[in-house]
Order: sequence, then C-alpha cells, then structure tokens
Amino acid sequence: MDWSFRSFVHQVMPVALEQGIAVQTMKPMGGKFILESKMVTPAECLQYALSQPASVVIHGMDKMEYLEESLAVVKNFKPLTHEQISALAGKAAQAAATGKYELFKTTNHFDSTAKNPSWLG
Repeated sequence: MDWSFRSFVHQVMPVALEQGIAVQTMKPMGGKFILESKMVTPAECLQYALSQPASVVIHGMDKMEYLEESLAVVKNFKPLTHEQISALAGKAAQAAATGKYELFKTTNHFDSTAKNPSWLG
C-alpha cells in the first residue's frame, strides 16, 4: 500500500470514518520542514489540515505570534474547495517530489520506534 498522505486521505481515512473511528492530524507544517520549501505558508498548511474530515488537528506553537496567526485562520476558516486543494498541491508538487521536506518519508527523524525497537515487543 502507498502510505503517502494523499493515499491516506483518499483510501484509509474514509474507511476509518465509515467505521466511526476518529481521525486526528498532527504537525500540519511537518514540524516546520514543509515551510522551509517556501512553497506554502503556515496559514495554507493549517487551512488544508482543517479542510480534511479529521476530528482534531494538533498543531504546536512556540511563539505567541504563531498562536495569533493560527487563531486568525480558525476564526475566518472556510474549508478549501477541491480546486483550491488542487492548486495548493500543484504549487507544492516540485518541492514534494524529492522528499527533502517530508522527513517522515525519507529519514527516521520522526520515528521514535526506530530508536526504540524494544517497543515492538
């Protein structure tokens, strides 16, 4: 199975929702790495995550200005249309092609289990 985020949204998430399983999203900005591509803004990342049929979006902030920016997105939120999502994906496609900014795909940076194999039993 393809474990890309797009695959998750289109294949796994509908099954979970159909079965009454709550879906949560985390790190809509990829722990800042997606923002380093300069292809998308923090507001676009958050708006995309909020436009998915998730029960909750978990988004950490380490500065008051980030909280204020996030609250502005939430206060004025309207789900992205399919056209807006396609445009956003198109804008980010070149940066996403190599995996350079998606470290969860290309490194163990986010994988605590790899660092603690005893967790697997």
